[in-house]
Amino acid sequence: MNRFDVFNGDADGICALHQLRLAEPVDAIPITGAKRDVTLLLRATAQPGDRVTVLDISLDANRDALVALLDCGVKVDYFDHHFPGPVPDHALLTTHIDTSPDTCTALIVDRHLQGRYRRWAVVAAYGDNLHRAAHRAATSCAMDPSDEQKLRELGEATNYNAYGDSVADLAVDPVEMYRAIQPFPNPLEFIASSSVLPGLQARRTEDLELALGLSTTRRFANGTVHILPDAAWARRVRGEFANLVARRDPARAHAVLTGRADGRYVASVRAPLECPRGADVLCRKFGGSGRVAAAGIGELDPARFDEFVAAFSAAFPPEAPGSAGR
Repeated sequence: MNRFDVFNGDADGICALHQLRLAEPVDAIPITGAKRDVTLLLRATAQPGDRVTVLDISLDANRDALVALLDCGVKVDYFDHHFPGPVPDHALLTTHIDTSPDTCTALIVDRHLQGRYRRWAVVAAYGDNLHRAAHRAATSCAMDPSDEQKLRELGEATNYNAYGDSVADLAVDPVEMYRAIQPFPNPLEFIASSSVLPGLQARRTEDLELALGLSTTRRFANGTVHILPDAAWARRVRGEFANLVARRDPARAHAVLTGRADGRYVASVRAPLECPRGADVLCRKFGGSGRVAAAGIGELDPARFDEFVAAFSAAFPPEAPGSAGR
């Protein structure tokens, strides 16, 4: 029997898988990519009797590939927090899906493992910009504030590394990032010994400074829309910049778009942190996907830019109710 691990290349996907494999070590074939590689399940060349574990990629975006695997006799374990659509009812499928705005896949795995490797879930939650959930998890570990800050920095740096239009844009291949953390049950031990992390953090800082030097394209009472150029640094920092402006202005929604060589845009959308809902619904209208608090669009036609801006403004009305507990 062959095993396959199919996982998002961001902090959440990597940390979710790491927790599982610390608890259940197996020799599995890793399948991952840049964060916008959302149809990763197509790459799993599993045969009848094989087993596939999927973490932090949308079931809705991988439905056809999932059904094909199940129908040919492949057992699939699915952990995720994105919009799933209808979940197939199949004896070979086990799902752990929770779309609550204050959770991520690594926190779902943390519940499944009853907190055995919770510090890695803290890393993931900070990477996914879920600061309240991350702090709650860190508090339950009786963690020193300075150590918690280190986990936050690791999560944000690992998450930053996943953004790009391809693996070529990234500072570190996500498979290499996962391999680097594999020997470490405790993320603080990884941080203390890592040769990968300092360079990643330095590049993230440089890219954020470039993004912060650009002005907001459009500002509304309820949101902001930023456009970054067609450049590798902009593609790398798109999601981190969106998270940063969301934290700085939590009452508004934020969209960060980067240009592509074909003239289209890639968009990262953040719902207001004070009312983290609606990002997934908005992005699905333009062929995108994601979760309720944060979602994206892989190919936004420039002819639909004004339509997107109007839909963005309408999706997050100023009179939206208060905090949803994030």
